[in-house]
Amino acid sequence: MSNVKGSLYIVATPIGHLADISLRAIDVLKNVDLIAAEDTRNSKKLLNEYSIQTKMTAYHEHNEDKKSATLLEKLSDGSSIALISDAGTPLINDPGYSLVQKAHAMDIKVVPIPGACALITALSSSGLATARFSFEGFLPRTSSARRTALEVYLKDSKTLVFYESSHRIVATLEDIQAVFEPTRKMAIARELTKTFETIVSGSVVDVVGQAQADKNMQRGEFVVLVEGVQKKGNKSAELSDASINTLKVLLQECSLKTAVKLAVDLTGEPKKALYSLALTLTGK
Repeated sequence: MSNVKGSLYIVATPIGHLADISLRAIDVLKNVDLIAAEDTRNSKKLLNEYSIQTKMTAYHEHNEDKKSATLLEKLSDGSSIALISDAGTPLINDPGYSLVQKAHAMDIKVVPIPGACALITALSSSGLATARFSFEGFLPRTSSARRTALEVYLKDSKTLVFYESSHRIVATLEDIQAVFEPTRKMAIARELTKTFETIVSGSVVDVVGQAQADKNMQRGEFVVLVEGVQKKGNKSAELSDASINTLKVLLQECSLKTAVKLAVDLTGEPKKALYSLALTLTGK
């Protein structure tokens, strides 16, 4: 028996359009010893499209712990395994964390094969700020729990990203409208890369209204995005202590212009506020 361990490949697959797969992903899927798939019936369509004949085994939330042990044993014995989910990048709201964590602990090589990811696809096309964002997966199932969860984000300056199903999309949007001010910007990305792909961006009241009025906007798989709270003015009091300290450190090492630019990149704070504070701190 070889004492050379195999590699675990984390392979991103299309989120809808089968052409959205990389050449590298196809090559890996064709050449590994085994593919661990969330739903082998669903993944079979992709494999058939690219004439991939590699053996598959089911790996999902109901057998994750037991199957992880089996896969890790195979990896330890030198087999190469690709992990794929139903769509997109594995582990993003999908099984696989336990397997990857234990693979690292056992010094098994983990190789990412990047590709499609619904949250990044939605974010990049939403028209909302992309510099700082927070992915929160699925919101709670009940309205009261959702509203409680959403209230936590009221003062968050990052763009918020959620996944939602067709069964709860209207109720979730209504809860967003109940918690956030009506002028807050948001977006809905529906059926991304598929035939009926729709991306709607605007104020909370406008976007929610469109979804309520259009039955087609209530079908499919959704990514919901909400703009972070926008800070106004340029007073240093609006900056967090951490941001102020970051600017002070940068001013000791950089020119005022460079320090402000780096502070904006690092903290996400408004440039105008940081520039004003920098002038004050340097006595200019």
